[in-house]
Amino acid sequence: MRKRNESVTVEHERVAAAPAPLDKGCSLRHSLHLPAAAAAADTGMKRPLGRRYGLWFRLRKLMFWLLGVYIAIPFLVKLCPAIQAKLVFLNFVRVPYFIDLKRPQDQGLNHTCNYYLQPEEDVTIGVWHTVPAALWKNARGKDQLWFEDALGSSHPVILYLHGNAGTRGGDHRVELYKVLSSLGYHVVTFDYRGWGDSIGSPSERGMTYDALHVFDWIKARSGDNPVYIWGHSLGTGVATNLVRRLCERETPPDALILESPFTNIREEARSHPFSIYRYFPGFDWFFLDPITTSGIKFANDENVKYISCSLLILHAEDDPVVPFHLGKKLYNIAATSRSFQDYKVQFVPFHTDLGYRHKYIYRSPELPRILR
Repeated sequence: MRKRNESVTVEHERVAAAPAPLDKGCSLRHSLHLPAAAAAADTGMKRPLGRRYGLWFRLRKLMFWLLGVYIAIPFLVKLCPAIQAKLVFLNFVRVPYFIDLKRPQDQGLNHTCNYYLQPEEDVTIGVWHTVPAALWKNARGKDQLWFEDALGSSHPVILYLHGNAGTRGGDHRVELYKVLSSLGYHVVTFDYRGWGDSIGSPSERGMTYDALHVFDWIKARSGDNPVYIWGHSLGTGVATNLVRRLCERETPPDALILESPFTNIREEARSHPFSIYRYFPGFDWFFLDPITTSGIKFANDENVKYISCSLLILHAEDDPVVPFHLGKKLYNIAATSRSFQDYKVQFVPFHTDLGYRHKYIYRSPELPRILR
């Protein structure tokens, strides 16, 4: 019995000590494996580390790429001033999209007619004429000749000069036309050359000439009816250019209304809250000088010194595009100018709580009283 147990033990030891089996290539098969839990832990450790390293590498690469673009843009603008001009005009931004400017009735303007005028050779501008709400029923189905004759009716006319970007069919602009129409005004507005469906290349001189052409077109049909000029944002620069020229030729408008105005385009660009380069070294040289090189000044602060008609300035305190302090500064310049000694100059601020911001002053219930 003892021998049998000893033989079993010896046999067991032989089996345990037996060499690992050989495969067909006479190489040892590896039968030693890590426990499953240990292998899984090792793999799980490597994957997060690999992922973190790969994510950090991609993030760092993106940061270097963005930094390179950020530094390159000022040099690109300096070498190509036309880029800065495009950023000032933003005429390539057409909002809202997919509207037919030939059909103002699609925007709820059923008492509006679409015209096309030609200020210069190879330049055509699209014009909308909205009659006072009192003439709404008579205007239905009428042609352009009827609308032109209607300018001679006993209603004042407002020539509206819109700001950069968008078209004469912009939502906030359309809402203002409706408000002014309800107050008894004819509203004539247009897209400068290069905007909307107007043909031509944009420039400050060209925009001013377009406005002068439309003003003369209105005066030739409106008789003795008052004609007011209303400029908004960048349109205030066009408006003061226009009115200064009209005053110099002794045919001033009956009043000038500036909504959200600035002093001049350089100060506006320097104060613009959306400018990410305001603190960039050499900001003036890189960004502001190319604007001047492109012939863009829109010098409202200089123009008001040569304007002789009543002036009304409207500005919201929470305006995020044209800072409120620029409108106030322009008012202070105008109020002390000799050219306004015999005319009323008024500044109307709108409190931040009202939320009118840059383009919603038309919502003010006080607007009818202010205009009266």
